[in-house]
Amino acid sequence: MVRALASIRRIVPLSGGVAATAQTVMVNALILVLNFGTGIITARLLGPDGRGAQAAMQMWPWIMAYALTLGLPTALLYNLRRYPERGPQLFSAGLLMSIGLGLLATLAGIAFIPYWLTEYSPETVRSAQWFMVFSMPILVIAAFSSVLRARQEFTAFNAVRCLIPMLTLLILALLALLHRLTPFTATLAFMLPHVPVLLWLTVRLWRAYRPTLRGLRTPFRSLTSYGVRFYGADILGQMAAGQIDRVLVVGLLDPAAMGLYVVANSLSRMLNVFPIALAQVVFPKVVSRPVEEVVALIGRGVRVSTTVAILAAALLAIFGPLALRLVYGQEFLPAIPVFRLLLVEVILSGATWVLAQAFMASDKPGITSIMQGIGFSLNIPLLAVLVPRYELVGAGLAVLISTTVRFVFALVNYPITLRVHPPSLRPRWSDFTSIIRRGGDDGRAED
Repeated sequence: MVRALASIRRIVPLSGGVAATAQTVMVNALILVLNFGTGIITARLLGPDGRGAQAAMQMWPWIMAYALTLGLPTALLYNLRRYPERGPQLFSAGLLMSIGLGLLATLAGIAFIPYWLTEYSPETVRSAQWFMVFSMPILVIAAFSSVLRARQEFTAFNAVRCLIPMLTLLILALLALLHRLTPFTATLAFMLPHVPVLLWLTVRLWRAYRPTLRGLRTPFRSLTSYGVRFYGADILGQMAAGQIDRVLVVGLLDPAAMGLYVVANSLSRMLNVFPIALAQVVFPKVVSRPVEEVVALIGRGVRVSTTVAILAAALLAIFGPLALRLVYGQEFLPAIPVFRLLLVEVILSGATWVLAQAFMASDKPGITSIMQGIGFSLNIPLLAVLVPRYELVGAGLAVLISTTVRFVFALVNYPITLRVHPPSLRPRWSDFTSIIRRGGDDGRAED
């Protein structure tokens, strides 16, 4: 996998950051295809009820892991880029913290799940509790992935991201052929691939850093200082792909409606291919740069990514209903109205997340946490009011309103926090031509 992705870098006629972004965009597209395949299998064979039960079991290891990160993955990335001479100590401290927080997430999820999944059968609740053992691998992989980004090893980083959905699709296909696909076994297919990926990453990074137990006080302090300020954003932002609204919606919708929402949500997230790739590459490259330079790079990125997202959204709005009917089945057509609302939400959320990279790179992660916290605090009452009244459409409206507020908050805080004008959002032809003409800037060689 690593060699295959490395070949992409040789094929793409660009260098540095642009090549890494191009490779990451391609990988994001591949992941979408893989997720599309897993979605087809689970939706077709489990139906809305089974898909909803499977989603309820699958989401909790992710949710609880990211709920207890203390902002560790991003703190590791920031500190490794800023203080590369402390690499072994920072890696050792991050590894110990991620293991401890992962175990805590497991115990917290086991205790919490019965009080939230009240609409689901006792068997589903118990299964969801068992799957909490995967919280620690998920959290450690998130931390290790940030280390790869800090080392500018985007080929290995993208290989990790590909391997998990690829193995998941293979397991699901095998279960389908054997007629053994149930909500429980489908969830197991999503969880098991984390184990070999974790082992591979551990060996790779252990050799690179040679962990130590000496001199960890300062690294612990550095990671905690940055991480706590970014903690809110890590809970609410890095869940990504609509996970936080799924958590809130699952307690308000029955399994069939939840299945419809999950399918609409997953299909709309196709638009996140470019903004997520851009954010993943640009953040480690702009850490510690002058604010004016950071804002210029972020501005160009958000204009390009948002333009691409709008064009793609128009196509999805037209052909999305056909895709729902042909791919998922006639019974998923009621998801069309909320799907179109979620398309608009994804455009805004992608732009917001790219804009937030400027605060994170300028040692202002607290602004991103506040931004995400505002969105979350609005989501709760909006969902509580709109879902009972408008059901699926109400869920889409609630998420769209909260994302719009986050977007405005990000723009307003450029002059308030960074003391600069927010970047222009009007696309320019020079944005696209400069990316092609300039290539990368400071990316170092990787495997």
